[in-house]
Amino acid sequence: MLLEHLIQDFATLQVHGRLQRQVRALTYHSGQASEESLFVAIKGTQSDGHEFVHQAIDRGAQTIVVEKPQEPISGITVIRVANSRAALAHIASRFYGFPSHKLTVVGITGTNGKTTTAYLLESILQACGHRVGVIGTVNIRYPGHVQPAPVTTPESLDLQQTFKQMVDAGVTHVVMEVSSHGLDMHRVDCTRFAVGLFTNLSQDHLDYHGSMENYFAAKSRLFSHILQTQVEPPPLAVINWDDRWGQQLCSQVNGPLLRYGLAADAEIRADKVQCDSSGVKALLHTPKGQLEVHSAMIGRLNLYNLLAATSVAVGLGMPLEAIRNGEQSLVRVPGRLEAVPSDLGFQVLVDYAHTPDALQKALDSLRELEFRKIICVFGCGGDRDRSKRPLMGEAAAQRADLLVITSDNPRSEVPDTIMADIEAGVRTQGLPLFSSLAQCGDNCKRGYTLVVDRSEAIRVAIEHAQEGDVVYIGGKGHENYQILGNKRIDFDDRLVAAQALEERKKKEAS
Repeated sequence: MLLEHLIQDFATLQVHGRLQRQVRALTYHSGQASEESLFVAIKGTQSDGHEFVHQAIDRGAQTIVVEKPQEPISGITVIRVANSRAALAHIASRFYGFPSHKLTVVGITGTNGKTTTAYLLESILQACGHRVGVIGTVNIRYPGHVQPAPVTTPESLDLQQTFKQMVDAGVTHVVMEVSSHGLDMHRVDCTRFAVGLFTNLSQDHLDYHGSMENYFAAKSRLFSHILQTQVEPPPLAVINWDDRWGQQLCSQVNGPLLRYGLAADAEIRADKVQCDSSGVKALLHTPKGQLEVHSAMIGRLNLYNLLAATSVAVGLGMPLEAIRNGEQSLVRVPGRLEAVPSDLGFQVLVDYAHTPDALQKALDSLRELEFRKIICVFGCGGDRDRSKRPLMGEAAAQRADLLVITSDNPRSEVPDTIMADIEAGVRTQGLPLFSSLAQCGDNCKRGYTLVVDRSEAIRVAIEHAQEGDVVYIGGKGHENYQILGNKRIDFDDRLVAAQALEERKKKEAS
C-alpha cells in the first residue's frame, strides 16, 4: 500500500522524505523490520522504540513514524506525529482494510467479569449459528484456531491483524475484553464496535493509573471517545446500573443505552433469584420479554455476568430462546470459580479474583451457599499496586473462616514483604495467627497462617478441609505459570490442587 494512503486523514506534525513509496509490512519491533516496511517507534514500559530506529532501518525499514524530533535520514521517510500509538492504530486499520468494519465487535470493559461474560456471549452467539472469535485474557480463539494471549488487549497492530485473520476465516462476530491499559494506550482506536459493555469498577491497576478517577477515565474512554467516533450504525452502550461508576458513565452516553442490574428502573433486570450449589436461577425482564435462566455457574457474582451477556445479546437482536440455550450450555469458564473434581466430601474451587472487590464478591457468593467452612488460599502479585494488598487481606478475613496467605506472582519483590502487606489487613479483623493449620486443629473456627510456597499452601488447605467445607484458591485462575524474580515457571493451581487431592485420597485409603 502507498504510504500516502496509510496516513490519509491522520494529522502529522512533520514529514521528511517522500510519501510516494510502497509499504509492504508494519512493525513496532525493530527486530521484525523487513524490506520496505514501516516502523512505528512507541514508548513501552521497559524500553523506548525511538532508541531502535536505526536498527529498524538496517533491517530494511524505509518509513519511520516517531513522536520525538528526528534528524532527516537520507533515503528514509520520517513522519513525526503527536502520538505514535494513535498513529499505529490508524495505520494498522488502513493497512488491513478496516477489518473490524466487516465484523460485529463487542467490547467488554470493567474490572471484573470480563472473561466470564465473554465466554457467555460466545456461547450465545454460537447458539444463534454465528461464527465467533474471542480476544481476551485466557486466549485468542476462533473456529480452527487458538493461540495464547500475552496481554488482555493486544497492541493495535496485532489486534487489526487478528481481525483480518478472523474475517478471512469467516468469523462474523467478535467478543473482546478491552483493558484500561489497552484503552489508555490507544490499542482499540480505529476499531468499530457494535456494542460497548461496562461491567463494574473497583480498585485495580493503580500502580499504572495512579487514582480511581484516572482508572475510570481510561475505562470510560471506550464510551466517551471510541464509540462516539462512530455514526452509522450508532453503537450500543450496555452498562451495569447497580455499579456507582456505571451510573456515572451513563451520563456520558449520547447514543443507544441499555442498563442492567437488580434495580427496578434497569431496562434488563433480574428477580426471583436463587443461588445454590447447582448454580444460578433467575427471571430476567427484558424489552423483548421475560427470560428464565438457569446457569450451572455458581455464585451471585455470575448473576451479573448473565445479566451483562443477556443485555448485549438482546441489544444485538438475538432470540430469547437462543440466549437461554447459550447460557445454559456453558458449564465452566477456565479459572473462574472452576471446580477441581473431588470425591472427599468437600469442594475445591480455583478463581482468578485478584482485586479486593473480586475476592469479596467471590467469598460472599460462597458464604451464601452455606458451606461448613471456607478455607481461602490467596496472595497478591509483586510489582503491582501495593495499596490493595491489605484491602484483600481485610476482605478475606471478613468472609472466610481460615486463611492461608501465600505467594501469587511475586516477580521482583520478596514474597514475605507482600504477605506482610496482606497480613496488615487481616489483623484489623482480629484473626489469630497459627504457625500451621495443624496447630489450629480440626475444630478451629477462625484464624490464618502464612505459607510462602504456593503449592505447599494449597496442599495444607486441602489436607485440613473436612466434609462440607470449600477450599477457595484465589488469584491465578487459568494461569499456568508463576513468575519468580525474572523466571517464569510452570504452575497451575488446578493441577496442584488435583495432585494434593489425590495424595490425600491415597493417604486416607492406606
